[in-house]
Amino acid sequence: MKKFDNKATGIIFCLFEIVIGILLLIKPVGFTTGIICAIGIALMVSGLISVVRYFKADAREAEKAQYLTKGLLTLLGGGFCAFRSHWFIATFPALSILYGVGVLSAGLVKVQFTFDMLRQKNKKWFLALISAVISLACAVVILKNPFATTAVLWIFTGISLIVEAVFDAVTLIISRRN
Repeated sequence: MKKFDNKATGIIFCLFEIVIGILLLIKPVGFTTGIICAIGIALMVSGLISVVRYFKADAREAEKAQYLTKGLLTLLGGGFCAFRSHWFIATFPALSILYGVGVLSAGLVKVQFTFDMLRQKNKKWFLALISAVISLACAVVILKNPFATTAVLWIFTGISLIVEAVFDAVTLIISRRN
């Protein structure tokens, strides 16, 4: 688990993970499509800002910064996300591998946090260990990709996010008390 300098920030992050997990349980494909569309819209706005910046900037500065090229590429990428979000759902098996690698990385960070707590003689180190084991187990399941549909994998992801967030919050609260 990533160490948070501020306990409140960590708790807010855990609550955010729980909300995302619940939304994934309620309507996994719809929620994922909505997130992809929202990212696409944000990219399109960013691209539009870069294009406007190109025309407002000094000619030499605009040439150096490549505002027009960056803006047009960002607009195209954003448009693809916003209007072809189902492509991501169709290619999800490949994307799930990237997600699995991310969960595996988070699990390895939690392993170090477990050892950090153990070395500091924190009596609740086992909670961090449980969280790390859950993350690593989830990563293995995701990377093996035994699911037939995207929706099932997102439901599994939602459950794993909720479980991990609860353990992370408890670990965070207990680690800060000692």
